Amino acid sequence: MDPALPPLQKIALDNWRADVLDKVKEQDLPDYMQNRVRMRRAGVWASIAYQRSRKGEGYQQAGQRAIEELAGVDKNQLPDDDVALYNEAAIHTASVRWAAELVPSLQLPPTAKTAALQLQTSVGAPGETCVSLLDLKAKDKPELLKRCSYGVVWAASASFNASNTAVALAVQPLDGWRELWLMHQTSNGWVVDVLPPAASEPDVGYAEFAGWVPATNKLLVAREARVEGRFKRSFEVLNMDSLAVEVWADRPGAVNLFAKWQTPQWKRSTLSLR
Repeated sequence: MDPALPPLQKIALDNWRADVLDKVKEQDLPDYMQNRVRMRRAGVWASIAYQRSRKGEGYQQAGQRAIEELAGVDKNQLPDDDVALYNEAAIHTASVRWAAELVPSLQLPPTAKTAALQLQTSVGAPGETCVSLLDLKAKDKPELLKRCSYGVVWAASASFNASNTAVALAVQPLDGWRELWLMHQTSNGWVVDVLPPAASEPDVGYAEFAGWVPATNKLLVAREARVEGRFKRSFEVLNMDSLAVEVWADRPGAVNLFAKWQTPQWKRSTLSLR
């Protein structure tokens, strides 16, 4: 596929791909080929979910379809040569997993506020979504910060820490590439830091919030990406002040704080534990 394909042509091509894949009678195929069909469907429907979310229509069904197709892959029947295909399909699907949530991507859920803070979205320049953080305790609810993006703001992902000094939000600027916005209070006021899936040119990957460590300036982050053709998955304890990764491992159980403070919602919904 031409990476420079214009968006409307890319949407038309992905819709055609989904239609063709749906005509495949996978029950007539050997197990490894059934897996390949399901992996390809997962990746295609993930792309469709992302594209539809940019238009604010019909993306929830597409996101759910991607998750269901990935779940239908029998990992015990994956030959070694297909493991990379599975990881790529899984990352594409993970990047849009918030599409399957009930909250529309351009609206914030009722829980996207505390007694002290609230997130609001608004329309910016054509194609832009702006996110504002408001101080609910101050008169006239002054805006603490505002940041706009041409990416998809996955509103259902918003999470506040207990001390109301930080907010985590998933934002997806590209198909298959989801970043984590960290809005947090510093000595110089509120700032937004963007945590990418990897320190490389965008390929496929995601960075996602997994939990707050109480009474500290730390949060838990899961990242997975393809870098220079190789897949890397990490579970990290991140320092909000420096953005330095203090501890990481390739499985959550190997990091004490991660194992203790990961949120039930993340553990239930993430695809990084597949």
